[in-house]
Amino acid sequence: MSVPPATSGGAPTAPDGLIAGFTKRYGLKRLVYVEPYDDIGPALQREANMKHWPRTWKVRLILGQNPDWTDLYDTLN
Repeated sequence: MSVPPATSGGAPTAPDGLIAGFTKRYGLKRLVYVEPYDDIGPALQREANMKHWPRTWKVRLILGQNPDWTDLYDTLN
């Protein structure tokens, strides 16, 4: 999970591979999990906490919300 930088186009551009970082480095193209937050503070804290979780916990979280691993990028707008 990552908190994308604000862009003028609304949705983040990470799926386009335009932002250097984890997504570009590993060629990730699909957004499969989203947690909306009204305030950036709790969002950043949640991201920091989840980075320490085992992979199986993260996969369970995704499967609970998006069992088909459907790309959720277009749902952001």
